[in-house]
Amino acid sequence: MDLTQGTPEEKNIRAKKMMLWFGIISLVMSFGGLTSAFIVSSTREDWLTNFQLPESFTASTIIIVVSSLVLYFSKKALMKHQNQLSVSLLLGTFVLGLAFIYTQFSGFSEIIQSGYNFTGPTSNITMSYIYIIAVVHILHVLVGLISLIVVIINHLKKKYTPTNKLGFDLASIFWHFVDILWLYLFFFLYFFN
Repeated sequence: MDLTQGTPEEKNIRAKKMMLWFGIISLVMSFGGLTSAFIVSSTREDWLTNFQLPESFTASTIIIVVSSLVLYFSKKALMKHQNQLSVSLLLGTFVLGLAFIYTQFSGFSEIIQSGYNFTGPTSNITMSYIYIIAVVHILHVLVGLISLIVVIINHLKKKYTPTNKLGFDLASIFWHFVDILWLYLFFFLYFFN
């Protein structure tokens, strides 16, 4: 397919989706670097072995997967002209995103209660890495939540239709990416210890 062909609107849609994918590729490389550093650092003498991830991280994993499913059904509702249902499901996705962040911070509390701090004289390099990886991911979830707010507002203004849904599509792609990214990070941290 020739990317230079099509109407100006089709070119604009392709350009915006391409920019999003370039951003996602750069994020994949960034998190690849973080997890690579985690692996390299695991050879240190002070590395904590056989640690257990907090139970809250498991709960947050379930929450973010459910949020992706809810967003998927929101898009399905939009495609069937069920705008109220679509908006309700978008709001559900947003609330689940907030719940994800809450459970992540609960996980940090569990780590600290286990006697592992992230910085300072009582810190542990292993837990510091887990903290950095989770916090950087949370920042991307916040970006996803901001995107969802914009989509919800635009949806309430009736800007989306089954044939005109670029903003919805871009936010969905990013949200699903953040979901898949957390699954990778969770299973990486779960199995690599």
